Amino acid sequence: MTDRRTELAGNLAKVEERIAAACAAAGRAREEVTLIVVTKTYPADDVRVLSELGVRQVAENRDQDAAPKHAECADLPLEWHFVGQLQTNKVRSVVGYADVVQSVDRDRLVTALSKEAVRAGREIGCLIQVALDAGAGNGRGERGGIAPAGIGELADLIAGSPGLRLDGLMTVAPLTGEYAGRERAAFERLMDLSTDLRRTHPAATMVSAGMSADLEEAVAAGATHVRVGSAVLGVRARLG
Repeated sequence: MTDRRTELAGNLAKVEERIAAACAAAGRAREEVTLIVVTKTYPADDVRVLSELGVRQVAENRDQDAAPKHAECADLPLEWHFVGQLQTNKVRSVVGYADVVQSVDRDRLVTALSKEAVRAGREIGCLIQVALDAGAGNGRGERGGIAPAGIGELADLIAGSPGLRLDGLMTVAPLTGEYAGRERAAFERLMDLSTDLRRTHPAATMVSAGMSADLEEAVAAGATHVRVGSAVLGVRARLG
């Protein structure tokens, strides 16, 4: 455990240096960007070490891994984000531990989240996942998400749903379409969409973008949150 703690502390320090340097280059204060460590596929022991090292926000993408991990770490002062594509039959479980669901992309999911949030007596933060590879209309992206044209309607639905709070937007740099290989342009487009959203929903200020390979581009574009996994925890095969 001591070796693992040393490894995680070193990796975390390097990521912090990258974020700080990106903020400085963009003329932003370091406090403007929040690090979310993506702990998917890693054990609860790693989450506990990260908490001891000062991490306060973690993310998971599979309920079958996240639910038991959260149970083991329920005593820790952490905010849990769910970032994977979420099926409605998993919503009750996810609402039990997630503080924020970053992958909201359809009406049916909003309805299910609202129902379970009310039942659990919780308020769940929601980010609309934007698919910049979805093309025109209201299609969905290769890795989930709603096309930009559908943001306004979905935002209104979330904002009007009991138990839910509209926090902002999220995207994953697309692998296909006009933004493939153009992460900075993709994240700048997300920021433009965020500006549009805040005209009607001023409190929806969160912009989640950027991962281990492209966090600098996300910070430069104006992201408020970056989701970093392998740069902190290392490369590990998926569970299951």
